[in-house]
Parts: sequence; structure tokens; C-alpha cells
Amino acid sequence: MPNPKILVVDDDPDLVRALRLRLRANNYEVTTACDGYAAIASAQKERPALIILDLGLPVGDGFVVLDRLQNSDALVGIPVIVLSARDPQTNEERALKAGATAFLQKPADNDELLNVIKVSLGAVNRQPAALPS
Repeated sequence: MPNPKILVVDDDPDLVRALRLRLRANNYEVTTACDGYAAIASAQKERPALIILDLGLPVGDGFVVLDRLQNSDALVGIPVIVLSARDPQTNEERALKAGATAFLQKPADNDELLNVIKVSLGAVNRQPAALPS
């Protein structure tokens, strides 16, 4: 079985590099995007198992990306972990209502992030399979 693919969407190249190293060390395949437009294009092309999404992005912020994912039949089931430096009191509930699976504050604790990824991927894998008709 191939390693799960994670799309990391952030405009901070240092954070993207650190996340890529961390995720690859834990047997995830990693693809990246640096703005809202590229995030949607990459999600459509790569079909990631999970998306780690920053809210503060150029060309469509994270909420625009969440909205586009929720309104795309092909992408709606992908779990999204919002990883943001924005104030959680005003953004966490909004992100979860917009379809995010989880909201983590930057800088995220490595173990916490990996645990949330595992749980989010597990929730997808546990969905009942459709019975053949």
C-alpha cells in the first residue's frame, strides 16, 4: 500500500520545508502549494489523503480554499487540518464549521500534529464501504 499523500499549503518556505521533513520521516508522501489557487489545483491533480492548510495565504485565504474543497464533489471528503498563526478564538470555530477536521495553532507540537494526522486519516479509512449493488 502506498504511503498516504499529504498536501501542505503554506506561504512560509521554512515551515513547508520543516513539515516536509517531519512528514517524510513518518512515511508520508508530501506535496506542497504556497497559495490558495495552487492549493485547489494541486488537490485536484494530486488527490491527497489529507491537507494541512494555513489560513493566511496569498491568492485566496484558507477559508476560500475550505469553501472550494467543500463545494467540489471530487475533493469534499479530504480531511483538512488547519495550521494557523491566526487567533484561535475567532478562527477555530469558523474553520471547523467551514469543513476543517482539526485546528492547530502554529507552531504545532510535532507529536500532536502527527497524532491529529493519524486520527484524521483513520476516520477516512473507517468509513463503511459501499455495498455492491
